[in-house]
Amino acid sequence: MKINAGLAVAGVLMASAPGAVGLAAAADAYPSRPIHFIVPYPPGGPTDLMARLLQASMQQRLGVPVVVENRAGAGGNIGTGAVAKATPDGYTILLAASGPMAVNSTLYKHLSYNPQTELTPIIQISAFPLVLEVNPGMPATDVKSFIAAVKSKPGEYSFASAGNGTPQHLAGELFNTAVGTKMQHVAYKGAGPALNDVLGGQVPVMFDILASSLTYIKAGKLRPLAVTTRTRSPALPDVPTLAEAGVPGFEFVAWHGIAAPAGTPQAIVLKLNGVINEIFKEPEFRSRWEAIGTPVVGGTPDAFGALIRSESRRLGKIVKDTGATVD
Repeated sequence: MKINAGLAVAGVLMASAPGAVGLAAAADAYPSRPIHFIVPYPPGGPTDLMARLLQASMQQRLGVPVVVENRAGAGGNIGTGAVAKATPDGYTILLAASGPMAVNSTLYKHLSYNPQTELTPIIQISAFPLVLEVNPGMPATDVKSFIAAVKSKPGEYSFASAGNGTPQHLAGELFNTAVGTKMQHVAYKGAGPALNDVLGGQVPVMFDILASSLTYIKAGKLRPLAVTTRTRSPALPDVPTLAEAGVPGFEFVAWHGIAAPAGTPQAIVLKLNGVINEIFKEPEFRSRWEAIGTPVVGGTPDAFGALIRSESRRLGKIVKDTGATVD
């Protein structure tokens, strides 16, 4: 009797990988229990805010609880690494930030996970401008006077960030390189704690993602000097871009998305992608999302994967060119 070689190999592979078969079957009934939505930063920052905005709509469409869990530390590496090592069954997903997804592999000598091989992209959800802001106690009222003040006291001014490798960190380092200032980087465990110290005057400067600072800017508790995007932000139409304010070519955008452990069945990835794209079509949700300072993005898993790869090259180069290090 002749045996079809392809069928024989397939049979061996299926027999040797019962877990894969089980996960594929589980995709048909997904979801049937709570989904754990990991945020790799503390409460109060933009990553946490986006997760909580999505939480209710995802629960309604998926029919199961979506539990937001903050696992902060090491510039987002702890929470991101936990998801990378989780069971790839769709019940643990990540609010993926550009730092741990595209920067930290260059910034840190030893990373416990590989974002491009151990995580599966699902969808991009944001493209935030950052805003150069100062405590109102600082005399600078525009970018020109800010640069003059910082240069007058080399090494005495510091800027806060949400942690090593975060957009806030890299934007500050890129600014130092672009204009020749020597501000010292102060890393915090999230945007919330960093903002608290900027508001309190302990650290005078921050390049923050607009979502977490907008309320304080509107209340007059922070003074915005410029945004880091190519065009002005609709949320702050009177605030110039850094290019307009005398730093030509400066552009920096912070992005976020949703990811899952590598090996998550494609059917589950596509279901989650479809659900979030549908949420982004809801007019009421779109208005709430845009109110925090980012346009609605959405798109395919492949498009988000391409962004991660291209940004890993671009942001990695910024790390090398600026000499940014882990403090």
